[in-house]
Amino acid sequence: MTAATDGMLVLRALGLGDLLTGLPALRALRRAFPGHRIALAAPGALAPLVRLAGAADELVPTRGLGVLDWPHDPPAVAVNLHGKGPQSIADLLAQDPAEVLTHRHPDFPGISGPPWPDDVHEVERWCLLLEWFGLPADRHDLRLAPPPRPSPVAGAVVVHPGAAYPARRWPASQFAVVAHALAARGHHVVVTGNSNERPIAADVAHDAGLPSNAVLAGHTDLEQLAAVVAEARLVVCGDTGVGHLATAYDTPSVLLFGPTPPQHWGPPADDDRHVPLWAGGVGDPFGDEPSHSLLRIDPVTVFQEATALLRRWPG
Repeated sequence: MTAATDGMLVLRALGLGDLLTGLPALRALRRAFPGHRIALAAPGALAPLVRLAGAADELVPTRGLGVLDWPHDPPAVAVNLHGKGPQSIADLLAQDPAEVLTHRHPDFPGISGPPWPDDVHEVERWCLLLEWFGLPADRHDLRLAPPPRPSPVAGAVVVHPGAAYPARRWPASQFAVVAHALAARGHHVVVTGNSNERPIAADVAHDAGLPSNAVLAGHTDLEQLAAVVAEARLVVCGDTGVGHLATAYDTPSVLLFGPTPPQHWGPPADDDRHVPLWAGGVGDPFGDEPSHSLLRIDPVTVFQEATALLRRWPG
């Protein structure tokens, strides 16, 4: 496979954590096709981090499948970093690319590719896809450039209680126990989240005895959130995109997993800045109740791991 001066369309129309776990694959494409203009089809809200990643020349705002609107001539190469298909493959084929890089799917017998691997880490899955096509990928290429604006709370301990689905949300009351204990040790604790998560963040702050200005949820855009994480002393959160931001900025973190195990979505196993906690058991990550495995994680354990990281990485 040779590079050419042409267009490339990469589909990954998912969330923050999906973008960050896809960085090694995106950067592998950049290295393999230096003459191509790479367009990433992803949610428009991710634009600030796409710029910080430096792995794409253009963002094509795309939220989910079935809505891809490619505004240019047919791409020379279309890359499916979204899923196993068939809809993601169909979305790319609708753009009439000259070549498609994807996992194979029985609905498209004329398109070659590796089989979809189930029991692998998300980073590994997409690196393996590209390597099947002869494109080497660096699984540790997960870092982001520093945000252009400084953090308004440099040196804070970040508690992030939200998650995309209830199954991955540790109870706010448990986060409050940890936040209170860390604040009692003299740490500057802030609570982050998006505007929809502000009520949860406010509950955590109230129950932890934190001042109202400790609630940053709803007051930071994505670029500011990245700055907060980049300059934090520690992040405590669930299986969310903020955990992947901690990896991207080498910020120590305690990460609460359930129902998906950390070997599928956690930080690099050889990076001792990050402590993933998982009580075992798997389930539906899109469920509407906190998973039983997540509920088995004890706030005392979270606090102990957090204080151990703060001692090891004093900042």
